[in-house]
Amino acid sequence: MPDEIEEIQRALEKAAEGIKTPQDLQRFKEEFLSRKKGKITSLFKRIGSLPPGERSSFGRRVNQLRELAENLYKKAEKSLKEEGWKEKLRKIIPDPTLPGFHKKIPPLHPISEISHRIEEIFLRMGYDIEDGPEVETEYYNFDALNIPPHHPARQEQDTFFLGKSLILRTHTSPVQIRAMRRRKPPIRIIVPGRVYRRDEADPTHTPMFYQIEGLVVERGISFAHLKGTLETFLKALFGEETRVRFRPSYFPFTEPSAEVDISCPVCGGTDPHCSVCGGSGWIEILGSGMVHPQVLKAGGIDPEEYSGFAFGLGVDRISMLWRGISDIRNHYWNRLDFLEQMK
Repeated sequence: MPDEIEEIQRALEKAAEGIKTPQDLQRFKEEFLSRKKGKITSLFKRIGSLPPGERSSFGRRVNQLRELAENLYKKAEKSLKEEGWKEKLRKIIPDPTLPGFHKKIPPLHPISEISHRIEEIFLRMGYDIEDGPEVETEYYNFDALNIPPHHPARQEQDTFFLGKSLILRTHTSPVQIRAMRRRKPPIRIIVPGRVYRRDEADPTHTPMFYQIEGLVVERGISFAHLKGTLETFLKALFGEETRVRFRPSYFPFTEPSAEVDISCPVCGGTDPHCSVCGGSGWIEILGSGMVHPQVLKAGGIDPEEYSGFAFGLGVDRISMLWRGISDIRNHYWNRLDFLEQMK
């Protein structure tokens, strides 16, 4: 019986050396590894007829033989595949007289385009770009921003819960807390990124959208600094002729707070039937305010020594205004014909 194992081993080694085609490989598999008629399979079937004392050693040798056969099979299969690719490459004869291929560079997605423009403006103004996790804790997303569990603002920012205290962030403001705890004033940052809210998708809402928020914390910062910064930014983005106005508002993480409007870039306030501004001549563009003392404390900063301002805007809305996009969902439908129009 051992002599038969050695004989089959010599035969399979010789057969493996002769594998030159896929047909040879298939014959090798059928001859030695087939579950019905393979030579190694037939050896396994004999184990039951051997004396009990010989079964263990015989079975071990047959297993070693099968492992050898499988390794030789895999090696030959890999070699054939590599030879196949080499043969295909040999058949490709390049023609140096043919013109080269023109690589078509697609236009930037409108969200990326507007984000880059905004980031560039603030980088020139001396700001840093910060990033943070999209999966946040309730503490960073709400509590540290002066939005306790009973606060009505939590209902306005209804979000997706991933567990007992983990959520998809509803704004990029949690990064402001993280930055204040990691940095020392003076702090000047903007925070771009995706945010999530449980909004029904319609022409002006999606459950995922983009925001850019800003934060400045230094000694002696006042509302005048906020006003001057945002006027400079909005004129750089929409043009020097843009007019800016501030309206009192309320946000739990800033006090005092203000909504910021710009003069309508389409009609300039001259068309009472303008579809963009509704004839009012103004468009609400962002929210802003002086950082609430409780938020500074949550960031590990003494509000008696430092003050700051913050602001936030929706990139999708700016993109709609900039490009005249009527449906916010166009940003996310991955339609090539829509993107082609962005050139």
